[in-house]
Amino acid sequence: MTRGFVAIALTFLSLGAMAQQEIRLYNGAAPGSENAVNKERALRDANGQIQTIYGVVDPSITVYLPDADKARGTAVILCSGGGLAAHSWGDNVINMAEWLNKRGIAAIGLKYRTRNTDGPRPKPDPNKTLNVTITEFDKLEKSNANPDLTGEGIACIDNAINDVLRAMEIVRQHAAEWKIDTARIGYLGFSAGGGVALGATIRADSRHRPAFVATIFGPSLIDVDVPANAPHLFIATRSDHRNVAAGLLSLYLDWKKAGANAELHLYDDGYGPFGTADTGNTSGTWRESFYRWMLFNKF
Repeated sequence: MTRGFVAIALTFLSLGAMAQQEIRLYNGAAPGSENAVNKERALRDANGQIQTIYGVVDPSITVYLPDADKARGTAVILCSGGGLAAHSWGDNVINMAEWLNKRGIAAIGLKYRTRNTDGPRPKPDPNKTLNVTITEFDKLEKSNANPDLTGEGIACIDNAINDVLRAMEIVRQHAAEWKIDTARIGYLGFSAGGGVALGATIRADSRHRPAFVATIFGPSLIDVDVPANAPHLFIATRSDHRNVAAGLLSLYLDWKKAGANAELHLYDDGYGPFGTADTGNTSGTWRESFYRWMLFNKF
């Protein structure tokens, strides 16, 4: 991954009680996207708050810091979901950042690069389409649950992983300024964002290794080789979520076989993904479980 000093061009915005600071990841075009056309667009709700972002070519982080008197020194880099085609920014970043800030935790919303959604997409080969249940987890090779192994799909996940690694560099550079302990920086990813966070964890060297990684219904999208000194891992998903549950069960077993710390929450209250809000289902308690896990592990 090409790295360079990022020009500190900061944008200050306002969102309720949370001050935001946005920093571009790269000084110039993102490596690998030099010829990409920026067609980024955002969908907003009736109050003007961003809900979904598409077409990201120029990645950035948005920093949400807790009140100084509440800050605990922990930072979570948020990797939102959206199938690598979009960012579920309103729920996975804005709502989650507010929740974390109230608990004294800094939140870093990462807007990693997404795939180009303009124009026709090739139809998937039905003979190669991934479709496994949780009981078929052993069908996955190296816990890789990526359903798109085309050249475009692999390039997209590689770009996103590089953006996560670059985000970690920037957060470490600003740790003292933001009152963050560099030994307490981790990832929280949703859906595809979980896969992106896991990919960055697997590929990280010592400078980029997170203290912890949490993935919410987001399996690995690359081959899993559990790194030495693997960080603590938190997993939450529904057991009926095809491909995802199988990939995450396999991932959990890989982590445990390597002697690393891992915790798995498998909910049986419905199908597919779930948001950050507590809707009354058992999966609605995942944030409290995640927070208690962080406290127990001294993050």
